[in-house]
Amino acid sequence: MPYAFDPELVPYAELIPAMPLDEVIKRDAAPPDPAVLAEIARRLPSYTPEREVTTEDRRLPGGVPVRIFRPRADGPLPAVIYLHGGGFVSGELDYFSVRCLRLADQIPAVVVAVDYRLAPEHPYPAALEDTYATLEWLAGAAGELGVDPARIAAAGDSAGGNLSTALALLTRDRGGPPLRFQFLDVPVTDDRLDTPSMKAFTDTPMWNRSDAVLSWRYYLGGDGEAPPYAAPMRAGDLSGLPPAFVTVCEFDPLRDEGIAYAQRLVQAGVPTELHLYPGAFHGAPIIADVALTRRMNADMVGALRRALHPGSS
Repeated sequence: MPYAFDPELVPYAELIPAMPLDEVIKRDAAPPDPAVLAEIARRLPSYTPEREVTTEDRRLPGGVPVRIFRPRADGPLPAVIYLHGGGFVSGELDYFSVRCLRLADQIPAVVVAVDYRLAPEHPYPAALEDTYATLEWLAGAAGELGVDPARIAAAGDSAGGNLSTALALLTRDRGGPPLRFQFLDVPVTDDRLDTPSMKAFTDTPMWNRSDAVLSWRYYLGGDGEAPPYAAPMRAGDLSGLPPAFVTVCEFDPLRDEGIAYAQRLVQAGVPTELHLYPGAFHGAPIIADVALTRRMNADMVGALRRALHPGSS
């Protein structure tokens, strides 16, 4: 199916190798053509921070590995728990370091990237419990880290967007540390896979319907119905959640469920901003440095800055 991608994104769409999710979970599977991988690596965005940002890998008391990006600043900073994408089955922190470095520098904020456990070896709720354990640790270690515990946000893309809003639900219901904000970038929200975009986009780059089918099967450990903390669209009550910023891409199977979730947040009285980016496909701002993706990244930084530094522009 031809898609009207943003012209600057077309070369990236043509370069992305087809890698079905059932091949991704074969941890010892042969990688795609090395030459293709080298070209993708050459085109990946880079970022040089304007302020000093230190990076530290740490294993939390409960065993969860995290990477902490800490900018130099005077006084306590807000914090962002960053949850990476990867369909619940993949995702290396190195792949998302540019995004985390940019957030740490430009918000500025202490960014804690979570190397949560992956399915199918560790199905739901392993990743979510790792995320919640990170929030509890971060709130408790705020003094050590120079973090203001009243200004903690959750942010993530795709499966990480799912975990971000699931974390907001979980900490609300458990009476855990409060979140100030949730940034949901092309979030996975619904296991039913019955939206028009999910039905239509069977061959889009980075993510398609067959990937989504397998992702849910691996995450849930089978084909049963997802509980609300796994599929937030199934949650009966979204009230009392922190303000949200939701992004969706025109040519993404997840587009319509992201829109529907944003609408439900609004209906529940949650201050919510929704951005749909024409011409974009799933994961574009992670892999491409073009005018559209620079705007997408700037919108992310701006939303988090406004939420975590009230009064800033």
